[in-house]
Amino acid sequence: MCGIWALFGSDECLSVQCLSAMKIAHRGPDAFRFENVNRFTNCCFGFHRLSVVDQLYGMQPIRVKKFPYLWLCYNGEIYNFKQLQKQFGFEYQTLVDGEVILHLYNRGGIEQTACMLDGVFAFILLDTANRKVFLGRDTYGVRPLFKVLTDDGFLGVCSEAKGLTDLKHSTSLCPKVEPFLPGHYEVLDLKPSGKVASVELVKFHSYKDEPLHAAYDTVENLPSGFDLETVKSNIRILFENAVRKRLMTHRRIGCLLSGGLDSSLVAAVLLKLMKEANINYPLQTFAIGMENSPDILAARKVATHIGSEHHEVIFNSEEGIQALEEVIFSLETYDITTVRASVGMYLVSKYIRKKTDSVVIFSGEGSDELTQGYIYFHKAPSPEEAAEESERLLKELYLFDVLRADRTTAAHGLELRVPFLDHRFTSYYLSLPAELRIPKNGIEKYLLRQSFEDSNLLPKEILWRPKEAFSDGITSVKKSWFSILQDYIDQQVDDYLLEKAAEKYPFNTPKTKESYYYREIFEKHYSGQSSWLPHFWMPRWIEATDPSARTLKHYKSAAQE
Repeated sequence: MCGIWALFGSDECLSVQCLSAMKIAHRGPDAFRFENVNRFTNCCFGFHRLSVVDQLYGMQPIRVKKFPYLWLCYNGEIYNFKQLQKQFGFEYQTLVDGEVILHLYNRGGIEQTACMLDGVFAFILLDTANRKVFLGRDTYGVRPLFKVLTDDGFLGVCSEAKGLTDLKHSTSLCPKVEPFLPGHYEVLDLKPSGKVASVELVKFHSYKDEPLHAAYDTVENLPSGFDLETVKSNIRILFENAVRKRLMTHRRIGCLLSGGLDSSLVAAVLLKLMKEANINYPLQTFAIGMENSPDILAARKVATHIGSEHHEVIFNSEEGIQALEEVIFSLETYDITTVRASVGMYLVSKYIRKKTDSVVIFSGEGSDELTQGYIYFHKAPSPEEAAEESERLLKELYLFDVLRADRTTAAHGLELRVPFLDHRFTSYYLSLPAELRIPKNGIEKYLLRQSFEDSNLLPKEILWRPKEAFSDGITSVKKSWFSILQDYIDQQVDDYLLEKAAEKYPFNTPKTKESYYYREIFEKHYSGQSSWLPHFWMPRWIEATDPSARTLKHYKSAAQE
């Protein structure tokens, strides 16, 4: 995890423009660098570093003697860089995993480069010999990337939108900042003036397709066929492999633990593999919630079962409410469910940074979307429609859960790792027949739970614990977090303001006081940028007026049982 920033064809003084890059300093607290590009005096790179690998030669932009015309700034981890080195005989100059991008590009061009990378990444690659600029982002957008491109060819690129919103440019008072699409790379021509022109935007990976790099994976070909025992075995093998490859770091590993199925599975497999790899420090796990919240109690049970060094972060409603503005500023969104869920994650990340030396943090993000974990999947009209909805959610992860997970941890200089979004694991899971993946017997994620039933990794009551939304699980069943927020906000927003909301905010008009309150904070920091959120996250197939699972009939009946 780090912060990348670059400008091409700036009309303004670069030393003034570079101040914008300091807005993402939280992403890389260990070091920073600005570097102008030789012979292109109006082009530069900015980099904020969190040193996770190669403490000595890990600064960016990365340049190696073999390719003096290539410049690379990237944010992420490439888990298969050693396999690719072995396969193609690459001679690395550094220990930095991202160096492989330079070698792949030199060997086969940008398309093969993007397709061969097993990991999470956002990159800016400059080829001054051929006068090309390339941008790329991983399949699910686990690593963020934003860009601004004006009509006259001024390009700005940054890990977070806040590093681009105040850029100055002669022909545009407020250039349009937009997220770079996940699973795509873009080719741009670099003109002698330093300006650029977009040539093409290419989608390089579809979720269902097994990625090209699977041919060089450490896991050999898996048995085919859809009989249940084979499928369960393959799920276990691929998930363990997803966690194992993410052990790649020179910094201490920790794990978020809500006590739900996803984070508990990650923590249990992680601890098992750390022991196998002879990592000689205990795994720290972190749970957050109010006193006696369901998550705190369940996480405690898991930590005792797996034997982690467990930390409980207890917060009260006042602390959560006070954090709202910081959270929305970090997130760059006003989506209701994202803001609610981010408060707990933001506060636990703050604790990890201040009180521990864990830097690389594992988490269960992506599982709900992949394995149909949301409670509304019980109402899917058919297995096929459930499968389509799962793919839609994965496609939009970068706007919601993945955005939340990145910004709340990056705000405190932590690097998040999400094994459920491993390319190989997700493409296999999505290739399974639709009827295998739906909720069964009133239980969501049935197949995933079944796959680990005989592993003894988790207590049975955790393995089969019903879905609890993170933003709800951190508070008691009697008083949900969303109710606490709404009670507070009801006093802050006048009825008259909500009545006039459509006039003030015609796009994504707030329908509730809570939504209005979040929008006001967002506009204070990012005025006129509401299009970053195309629509609010809401459950499908049901008459829902609130995104909280606790408002759904299925949750209420399950809680009563």
